[in-house]
Amino acid sequence: MTTSTPAAIEQPATASDTANTATPASVTVGTGAVSFDDVVAVARRGARIELDPAALDGVRATRAIIDSLTDDTEPHYGISTGFGALATTYIASDRRAQLQASLVRSHAAGSGPEVEREVVRALMLLRLSTLMTGRTGVRAETAETYAAVLNAGITPIVREYGSLGCSGDLAPLAHCALAVMGEGTVRDTNGDERDASDALAAAGIRPVQLAEKEGLALINGTDGMLGMLLLALDDLRRLMKTADVAAAMSVEALLGTDAVFAADLQALRPQTGQGLSAANLRALLAGSPIVASHAGPEDPSVQDAYSLRCAPQVHGAARDTASHAADVAARELESAVDNPVVTLDGRVESNGNFHGAPIGYVLDFLAIAAADVASMSERRTDRHLDVSRSKGLPPFLAHEAGVDSGLMIAQYTAAGIVSELKRLAVPASVDSIPSSAMQEDHVSMGWAAARKLRRSLDGLGRVLAIEIMTSSRALDLRAPLEPGAATGAVRALVRSVASGPGHDRFLSPEIEGVVGLVQSGAVLAAAEGVTGALE
Repeated sequence: MTTSTPAAIEQPATASDTANTATPASVTVGTGAVSFDDVVAVARRGARIELDPAALDGVRATRAIIDSLTDDTEPHYGISTGFGALATTYIASDRRAQLQASLVRSHAAGSGPEVEREVVRALMLLRLSTLMTGRTGVRAETAETYAAVLNAGITPIVREYGSLGCSGDLAPLAHCALAVMGEGTVRDTNGDERDASDALAAAGIRPVQLAEKEGLALINGTDGMLGMLLLALDDLRRLMKTADVAAAMSVEALLGTDAVFAADLQALRPQTGQGLSAANLRALLAGSPIVASHAGPEDPSVQDAYSLRCAPQVHGAARDTASHAADVAARELESAVDNPVVTLDGRVESNGNFHGAPIGYVLDFLAIAAADVASMSERRTDRHLDVSRSKGLPPFLAHEAGVDSGLMIAQYTAAGIVSELKRLAVPASVDSIPSSAMQEDHVSMGWAAARKLRRSLDGLGRVLAIEIMTSSRALDLRAPLEPGAATGAVRALVRSVASGPGHDRFLSPEIEGVVGLVQSGAVLAAAEGVTGALE
């Protein structure tokens, strides 16, 4: 297994590379951290899991410590006591198996829509990774069953609501543990809903009968919110570059200048992300005939509007936010989150490492960045449609203004999404609600922060798609002037799903078609086919 580092997450392969990368034959889970790419491969591309034999030996050695405590008359949390506010209640040895099973059953109390398959697979892999550190005290066969369930393509049904992000993502993880016990409902490899017992039997997997400490170890982690953070970072590495592509197309279509993206000007403010974004814009606009057509002293524009001129500053700040989030994620990947935990010297100790604050904060921070990048994109879209600001383009890019409305309502759609993203940018992590009879009196709401970030990134992709569709039509209307090779390749790709200028037509399918090109990484791949890998 490769140990993940902040740099490995901060500068992974491009999204277009990821889309074209063959799924690895397997991902090995052992005592070290799973990597960013391991999580994405298992969650999104169905990579198989292998368990490191030496790590399994370590799991067995730690389990022996737990077994040695089962007859101890002194209470040990999660082994011979109840949970949460019931931590002082001693449980006799003949009731402890029931205690663990009851814990999972009672905590599998989620409600609402199903959580996406990729999220469930990510959180299960991350929980398995922690089990394999040997710090949780589970039996080796329990870890092996988790791997088998993932490899069989069985996905426990997890519900939207249930986690407060403290004591881990209890309800989501409990739904997964319940399935491993052969209870509850799952979706099989074909996506069909089935009883867990039937799905496990069909795959030849024996359900786990939990022993002391195991129920607690299976549900006491921040794996759900961390999994969603890692998937969000995978999305953002595509979306941030796509935002640069969209901005470059708008600079051309609105007869803007690339002079402000010069390296020496950007170096006067050496913010890392800003420099990367500006370098992308220079590459995307290199050799553009339409930019060259009005460059030089004869250009009547003194300076472009902020939504064009300041694109590297905003897109770059979002990149730097993602880089900070990647640093946090890398440290979380190195963590063994459980309570109690078995220390390296064999002690069984309670702790607070399950609190989701570190992850919740950066999830909220990313939602702010996504909202702001989308807001700038929508302003560029609107500029194309306003005759007072579009430098000669027809009103709303309509074929026959008045009879036709052009892209008027496409901008409404983008504006509505941006307003939603602003609401989603309100941080979840500043909220807390006491639970478990005030034993858990401060919680992170990290799961909620992750859920709303997923919606934010979906919205960002849609807003960028509308800008790209709009700028493609505007570039058509600038003929005989032509865009650069990279932006021209994107416009040609857009034309495969959305027609050019003409009388009004049913627009929603065209918008959805371009959204698909953005979300799949096809837009980025088209641009990078000319420029090479963007930063």
